[in-house]
Order: sequence, then structure tokens, then C-alpha cells
Amino acid sequence: MNFKAESSVEWTDHLEHSFFLPNFCQKQPVFILVIVAELLAVLLVLAQETAFDRLHFWYQLALLSFYIQWVSLTSAAMLCVLRKRLMGGSSYRAALISYGLIIADTMLVSLLGQILLSWIYADIPVSGWLVFKHGVMSAIIGGLVLRYFYVQQQLQSQQRAGLMHRIQALQSRIHPHFLFNSMNSIASLIASEPKLAETAVEDLAELFRASLHHVGDQVALSDELALCRRYIALEQLRLSDRLVVDWQIDAGVPLDARIPLLTLQPLLENAIYHGIQPLPQGGHISVVIEYQMPLLSLRVSNPYVVQKINHHKGHHMALDNIRHRLIALYGDQAHCDWRATRGQFEVCIEYPVMRTDLSKIG
Repeated sequence: MNFKAESSVEWTDHLEHSFFLPNFCQKQPVFILVIVAELLAVLLVLAQETAFDRLHFWYQLALLSFYIQWVSLTSAAMLCVLRKRLMGGSSYRAALISYGLIIADTMLVSLLGQILLSWIYADIPVSGWLVFKHGVMSAIIGGLVLRYFYVQQQLQSQQRAGLMHRIQALQSRIHPHFLFNSMNSIASLIASEPKLAETAVEDLAELFRASLHHVGDQVALSDELALCRRYIALEQLRLSDRLVVDWQIDAGVPLDARIPLLTLQPLLENAIYHGIQPLPQGGHISVVIEYQMPLLSLRVSNPYVVQKINHHKGHHMALDNIRHRLIALYGDQAHCDWRATRGQFEVCIEYPVMRTDLSKIG
């Protein structure tokens, strides 16, 4: 099940950073494109047999530079105009449209250029074969360039996700609001309910112990669920009956399946911070875990409250970080998507359960 977040200012910023094509509406990418196009023109002229004929070299360079620059700039202009629409769809769709646009633009400029030359020089005919050849060349070069942009963006996204996760992991060890709230709750229980206070201290210790693990560690799903229940128990000391969590775990779910440590717990933390805490009356959080071989699905939903942009940015950043972690571990079959509709915010995580995990289930 794939969901898309509702359009918003912060979500547009997220798409801008995650889109693989450079923003050709800005000066710097266009300047770099002009330089690369000119270098390509020089390289193509030097590859010709007549490159050492000075007069012919400069004539060919001027002609080829004019042609390649026109193709580059017109393609960049069209990609600039279509950028917002391309960002709204999948990367595959954006790459396919961009690829076709570059090829079509190259062939069109080639045809118009030949018509112009045949008008200036009557002895130069229009060649359909030359238009086709230019289209093939642009298909090869354009494909390599688009592939480079995509790989570069994926690498930057992974580096950004890894860095942000390490920062968040460090911050989670010293969360002041959660630590102070938990300590205050424990202090208030020591005299009246010492047993409950002792349990709360153990829950808090387990949470902080988990946060000290390496960010790439994977644990059994049952361990992650136990950690989440400890976290919920601590938050219920503060929120009391304002916080209600509905656990719906199918009987066929493999509890020994591996899951990245602190994957579900941050979703619950976001649900409480963004959904339950702002509401005076509180609300319900629903956790649904299902298994349909080979995919394990985890869905967390909570009341949706419109808050400040900074809150939403942090929320989307955490979700995007989880998505990148899952894709790094499980490939394209892993998903972390979300939507906000009718007063509810829902997050869905899907990833394949490995056969080695299933073999452990008795």
C-alpha cells in the first residue's frame, strides 16, 4: 500500500531536495551546462580528421558550438518549465519524459539548423539521415547524463539520510522533553506507587539502552514491539487516558522477523508529539501489523493537527530517514509512505521478510 503526503510548502521543499534533475531555472546549473556543452563541442571537433586544419577547425567549432548550445539551452528551458510537474510524479516517469524531450529537441534543432543552412547555402540539402544520427547521439549522451544525475542524487540522499539518522540517534539519547517528563512522572509515583515507579525506571533504562546501539542494528520484531510498549507506558504516565493505543497484530505475523532497531518507536513518538499532545482531549493511535508473504506491513495512524511548519519539517525528515534506511537494507521492495486526510495522519511501512527470518519461526 503506497500513500502520498498532501501537498504543502514543506513537502514541496522535500521534493525539491529529492528530485534527481538539477534546477535549470537557476543560474549555476545553466552556467555549468553551457561549459559542459562547449567542452563536448570541442571534443567532437577534435575527433574529426580535419581537426588540424585551422580554418576548418574554427569553422566547425563555431557551427557545432552554436548547434549544441541551442540544444542544451532549449532543453534546459523546457525542463525548467516542466520541473514542478515532473517532481509530482515518479522518478521513472520524470526520467522518461526528460529523455524523450532531449531527443526530440535535438532532432528538431538539427532539422531547423539544416533548413537554415540550405536557405543560406543553396548547395547544402536537408538530410533526414543526419537528423536521425543526431537523435541517436543525443539518446546516448542524454541517457548517460540522466543516469549520472540520478546516481548522484541517490548518493547524496543516502549520505544525507545516514547523517540525519546519526544526528537523530544522538539526539534521542538526550531528549530533554521526554527525559524530564519521564523523570517527573517517576518522581510523583515514588511515594504513592513505588512498584509502578520502579517499572517506569526499568522502561526508561531499556529505551536509553536501545538508543546506544549502532544505527544499522536489526532486532526481532517482538523486541521492537516490546520496546514500543515500554515507551507507550512511560508516555501514558504523563498523558494518562488522553493516550489510547490500539494494537492490531495479525496472528500470522512472524514476530521473529528482523526489523531495523528504532523503526516503529519513532513513528509512535511522532504520533504522540504531532497528533495526541496538541489535543486537549487526546486521541487514539492505531498500530496495525500484517503479513502477506513476503511483505511485512506496519501502519501507524493518529489524529492529524495542523501545526507550525517547523514541526512538519521535522516530521517529514524523520519519515524520509526511515524510508532511506529501509531501502538501503531491503531495496526497492521497501516502502515508507504517508498521507494526511480527514483529520488522520497515517504512515505505512512495507518491507520483505527474508527467508532466513521465516526459518526461525517455530
